[in-house]
Amino acid sequence: MSKGKFYITTAIAYTSRKPHIGNSYEIVMTDAIARYKRMQGYDVFFLTGTDEHGQKIEEYAKSAGITPKQYVDVVAGEIKGICDTLNTTYDKFIRTTDDYHEKAVQKIFKKLYDQGDIYKSEYEGLYCTPCESFWTESQLVDGKCPDCGREVKKAKEEAYFLRLSKYQKQLEEYIESNDNFIYPESRKKEMLNNFIKPGLQDLCVSRTSFKWGIPVTFDEKHVIYVWIDALSNYITALGYDPDGSDEKYKKYWPADVHIIGKDIVRFHTIYWPIMLMALGEPLPKQVYGHPWLLFGEDKMSKSRGNVIYADDLAKLIGVDAVRYYLLSEMPHANDGSITYSTIIERFNSDLANTLGNLVNRTIAMTNKYFDGEVREPNCPQELDEELKNAAYEAVKNLDRHISTYHIADAVEAVMNFAKRCNKYIDETAPWALAKDENNKDRLGTVLYNLLEGIRYLAILISPFMPETSDAIFAQMNCDIKDYDSLETFGALKAGTVVGKAVPLFVRIDAEKFMAEIDAKQKEAAAKEKTIEEVEGIAQISIDDFAKVDLRVAQVMDCVAVKRAKKLLKLTLDDGTGKPRTVASGIAKWYKPEDLIGKKVIVVSNLKPAVLCGVESCGMILAADCSEDDVKVVFVENMPNGAKIR
Repeated sequence: MSKGKFYITTAIAYTSRKPHIGNSYEIVMTDAIARYKRMQGYDVFFLTGTDEHGQKIEEYAKSAGITPKQYVDVVAGEIKGICDTLNTTYDKFIRTTDDYHEKAVQKIFKKLYDQGDIYKSEYEGLYCTPCESFWTESQLVDGKCPDCGREVKKAKEEAYFLRLSKYQKQLEEYIESNDNFIYPESRKKEMLNNFIKPGLQDLCVSRTSFKWGIPVTFDEKHVIYVWIDALSNYITALGYDPDGSDEKYKKYWPADVHIIGKDIVRFHTIYWPIMLMALGEPLPKQVYGHPWLLFGEDKMSKSRGNVIYADDLAKLIGVDAVRYYLLSEMPHANDGSITYSTIIERFNSDLANTLGNLVNRTIAMTNKYFDGEVREPNCPQELDEELKNAAYEAVKNLDRHISTYHIADAVEAVMNFAKRCNKYIDETAPWALAKDENNKDRLGTVLYNLLEGIRYLAILISPFMPETSDAIFAQMNCDIKDYDSLETFGALKAGTVVGKAVPLFVRIDAEKFMAEIDAKQKEAAAKEKTIEEVEGIAQISIDDFAKVDLRVAQVMDCVAVKRAKKLLKLTLDDGTGKPRTVASGIAKWYKPEDLIGKKVIVVSNLKPAVLCGVESCGMILAADCSEDDVKVVFVENMPNGAKIR
């Protein structure tokens, strides 16, 4: 019998690039919650999908020489493929290019316009293309986008706006009277104190500077901007329509929880609720903003070369091991960390040793001592009650932690019970009991308790590691898998004959594993061409640039290098008091007398290299002005040795 509905969503993934493993945490976490709720008897609807419009995608597609739709079809396929690889049980995968979604969004926009909640004006501000966000000067951090740290551009265009200011008081009162609407508490305080109470500015909800978006039906030079388009997916996926919604919408809305990253809490707890208020629809019950999964201490990015993909990792250690690692490594409120050393450590200690070894030796002992038959537990001792109580405590802790989205703690609660079962083996020493025929009943009881404990574990881990759960039940030859069976320790039927003991997890050879990872990274680096590289610009960070030491230097002498027609040997005064020699391949365009006395810019910390017998200690800057024209960068009125920043 159903305990009622439970509607859970992820944020929809942006189809600019294949998501790395940090992005995959969200879908696995949401899947674990959905599986657990189904196991408890809830009628679950689990939504995920892709956000496919916007200027950034239009630019990426143009650089790739294909249409935006062709571009997003590929990336959306990769995203859906990762969801499937990770064994996630979504009920619907929405794409914002789906026809039904686009039509519903157009109706939503028109309704809000007709009732005066959307109006036309002009926007002038600072625009971040990657984040698709406008900012005021005061909102910038060090002159850059406060969300991603990239450059912003001045933009001015006609646009439609959503009246956030009209609903500010109503939203503020709602958040303050619904304690768990924004979760955890730290995110709630951030939204109220940093964004809402200082005053909401009306939100730009259309654009004219690009075309890849849903057209505004009554003003087709405008496309509907990302927030109304993307956020509406949570209701359009259920069949919401301003003219009359489907039964599915009436059944499942409002959402019980939106599972999203901490970086988009603002959009889901300010823009989205106000949109719903304006539409006259109920607000979601809860928005949980989870932290990020970092590589070591750094956010994952291709430019840092530290990207890990979930499907690649699954090929190395298995899908369930990836799921387990993601869920066990992410704290509730702080950013988590992924490193190859912790992957190996978690796998070998938790999965191979604690869980895998427990199942393997218990099944093996049952086969060895009783030909695989589960015996009646007719010789109990006080120690057995401790194991039973630990089983009940694990069930209770799992429920408590999942209900508050402390997923890593939920995983730990289950693994702690596995450790308790291993301790029970050490305490009871079945191998010693087997030596005395008089202890046969006690041995049978001990193994029964262990097998029942393992049955508990197989149920409790099923939201996290479903394939491993199935494998355990198969080895036990047991089909008592329902959640309600955990109410009483002892549901396992005596007389059952277990199967063969097969290792669940084989320990990782660290050296071999790292060699495979290194090969994967080299393969990915060879294939990866970012949009900047397609355009001929490989992006670097400010830290990368800071490593290059550029100095003003004066050419004191210059001669041709006899053994190389292209090279000139320059002797520079770089302000250090010691002459610097640089070999430069500019002989085709300059004679020595053209350069002597001129001031140039030299890369002063370049590693020395010997070119045709000349030790070159640096490089002077020059520009490719055409296919066959190079011009040296000359400077004036600067002292020798001045640093260029």
